[in-house]
Amino acid sequence: MGSDDGPWWYHNRQRKISIDEQDVHAFLARLARGPAKGGEFAVLVSTDDAVRKANAQFRGVRSTTDVLSFPDDEPGRLGDILISASRAARQAEQYRHSTTVEVKLLILHGLLHLLGFDHESDDGAMRRQERKLRKRYDLSQAGLIERARE
Repeated sequence: MGSDDGPWWYHNRQRKISIDEQDVHAFLARLARGPAKGGEFAVLVSTDDAVRKANAQFRGVRSTTDVLSFPDDEPGRLGDILISASRAARQAEQYRHSTTVEVKLLILHGLLHLLGFDHESDDGAMRRQERKLRKRYDLSQAGLIERARE
């Protein structure tokens, strides 16, 4: 599904896990007016199997993950974000919030990667930016980078 709200595209390819699509669309519209302003990006929510295949193909890692980001070098295009709905649902249960909130956290994390942040090599810059944006967008839950430090 495309958007009239800005240069973003969102599609939920799976049907097993319930996600509040309106809430996600509103969040994407806010991101498009904020940190992603001026850049086109796409979000695809899919199955563990699809994410595992993409992870193997593009990163050489033969396991599933929660979110993958694919930056794009085309002018005006940030790139694509791929999210595992099943993994998001499991993490939502683990951290005691909704799957929709988890999807929004994963989108934010993926978008920061599209914007050039890399938590493995940036001395905490991505963690700080993620924390700042979580606060701005009313996501009080711990971010992915903070969880990894637990």
